[in-house]
Amino acid sequence: MKRNSSIILFVIALTAFFGECTFAATNAPIAADNAAMKAHLEELKTNVPAGFTIVVESPFVVIGDEAPEVVRTRAAKTVKWAVEMLKQDYFKTDPEPIDIWLFRDKASYEHHALTLFNDTPTTPFGYYSAEHRALIMNISTGSGTLVHEIVHPYMRANFPACPPWFNEGLASLYEASVEKNGHIRGLINWRFKGLAKAIKDHKTVSFEQLTAFSETEFYGGNESYSQYYGEARYLCYYLQEQGLLKKFYSEFVANAKDDPTGYQTLKRVLGVDDMKAFQIKWEQFILKLEISP
Repeated sequence: MKRNSSIILFVIALTAFFGECTFAATNAPIAADNAAMKAHLEELKTNVPAGFTIVVESPFVVIGDEAPEVVRTRAAKTVKWAVEMLKQDYFKTDPEPIDIWLFRDKASYEHHALTLFNDTPTTPFGYYSAEHRALIMNISTGSGTLVHEIVHPYMRANFPACPPWFNEGLASLYEASVEKNGHIRGLINWRFKGLAKAIKDHKTVSFEQLTAFSETEFYGGNESYSQYYGEARYLCYYLQEQGLLKKFYSEFVANAKDDPTGYQTLKRVLGVDDMKAFQIKWEQFILKLEISP
């Protein structure tokens, strides 16, 4: 009863200083007890425009300009769900408090990215701003990008040495996902078509090369952006379908000092010595997948 009272008083205080913003309480008592979160919410009071709803879903603060009930639903059904699923299978440590700004449409997204963060978005979906410790999303494009972006702060907090191929591969895997038997599971998504074309055109890179890419190489031009994401995603998808993805992550983290790219760990977890032969097998597996037009 004492804890519930402290939460109520905390919400009243927040409502007072956020003025026209709506503060929506959640069932997470950490919002009232965690000093870092309370300090972070204090900082927000000068940045959140009127008409936004604020929901604490630790370690995130969800801030949206859709109807309050819609923002609350997104916080519970997407953010809370993704956090619970990812922590269950991969991550032990929460990141520092991060804001998730959910803008209702393209116009709101572009306007507020400029006025609040002095940014001009280079993607119609959303992005992470390290400077502002914020996920900035056009939520009208769907919640897949939001789940994708939630993976990244957890990866930074738990595996800061993670190379770009696995960081983006795992995040991309869950941009289309469901819960199955109590665990998160990636689905076939739009990246499949580009990868299938690359396979047919003999434009995929070897897994040894993919895993060794630096950030500059992985995130290079527009063509490589799509191709490398797709290849990394569907390598993770293959591991998932073989029941090896969680094992790979665990062993990669444990052996990253000796195997920073994860390539040797990948070979060991797959039980494969001839990776060229395996890649042919993997490409055949990919081409047998189907996606709705």
